[in-house]
Amino acid sequence: MGLNDTPSSVRIHIGFFGRRNAGKSSIVNAVTGQNLAIVSDTRGTTTDPVCKSMELLPMGPVMIIDTPGFDDEGTLGELRVLKAKQVLNKTDVAVLVVDAKEGMKDCDHQLVDLFHAKNINYIIAMNKSDLLSSIPAPEEQMIYVSAEKKAGINELKERIAHLVPTEDMTKKLVGDILHEGETAVLVIPIDKAAPKGRLILPEQQVIRDILEVNGIAMVVQEDKLTHAFECLNTPPAMVITDSQAFARVSKDTPEEIPLTSFSILMARYKGNLKEAIKGAAAIEHLQDGDTVLISEGCTHHRQCNDIGTVKIPSWLRQHTHKNLNIVTSSGTEFPSDLSPYKVIIHCGGCMLNEREMKYRYKCAEDQRIPMTNYGITIAYMTGILKRSLGLFPEYQALLPEEK
Repeated sequence: MGLNDTPSSVRIHIGFFGRRNAGKSSIVNAVTGQNLAIVSDTRGTTTDPVCKSMELLPMGPVMIIDTPGFDDEGTLGELRVLKAKQVLNKTDVAVLVVDAKEGMKDCDHQLVDLFHAKNINYIIAMNKSDLLSSIPAPEEQMIYVSAEKKAGINELKERIAHLVPTEDMTKKLVGDILHEGETAVLVIPIDKAAPKGRLILPEQQVIRDILEVNGIAMVVQEDKLTHAFECLNTPPAMVITDSQAFARVSKDTPEEIPLTSFSILMARYKGNLKEAIKGAAAIEHLQDGDTVLISEGCTHHRQCNDIGTVKIPSWLRQHTHKNLNIVTSSGTEFPSDLSPYKVIIHCGGCMLNEREMKYRYKCAEDQRIPMTNYGITIAYMTGILKRSLGLFPEYQALLPEEK
């Protein structure tokens, strides 16, 4: 992803599902106007989900996902079906592609049931309609199309666009709490773990959010924070810091200036701040031998002093004085069985869309495993969680007692 690209985590995710040889890949290619997916008469040509970020009118930035056939068979087929089911966890709009000659089968009805269970807006695209002697009157949420003849494709795109959830399109990371002309000081450490020549995604997004409300972003490293305050004629409206620098930034920031972190802002943006605050209290109940899962939503080259695999495990052991078993996961894989873990500590999820993050928190809730995130955990263990949530008084009642 380039600096000028829309992050995949804020793109609308459109998943194409259906049986083998129903023409999912052909529909994907017709909708996008590109040969994104391999097309063949051989059943099961698509063996893994294929993702493509692109601009798709009239929706704008989207993520197109072509999935394996939901009726695949055999040991490998079961794994492919599992992959298709996992795609549902991040799908905003689903397109069920059905062979119009054969009609809806049990497999298709199973998918519709899954769409309803996961509260996913969907449309049924009856493909290969050019091979029918006549076009039946479509049922609700159904459209007849032909990928081969490009018939009904524009209407299909329009129908998909109308299914895109709109309630969260105006959500902001910080733009709703910072007013025009106000200054936010952003504390961004540049150490060995920082990506060479760029800022990480939450930092980029917060800066953009500030600019969109005509605010002022002052960016400094943690050792220049005090000097930054001296340069300002009026105190900033807030200080936003990388969670790893919480302790020093809290010490150097006057009490009257609100303080929070990129991770906390991201949790609020993704809709899981409430659960993350509640989950932090479980840290105090950890015992010798307990297993903690530290999970990240992306994969990256681990540095010698990595936040997830080195720093947080070390801080946890120092805080609890317990001999803990630390397990880590990263990328798109998130354990379905969470029973081995006493606590889950997740990253901010900047590379995962809101639906995927809510799914992970829901998995933890269903299995009664407390789940929190990096920023909340660090703020809690450094004793500044209450202060770091000062900008959000509606969450104050959820705060666990800090040690």
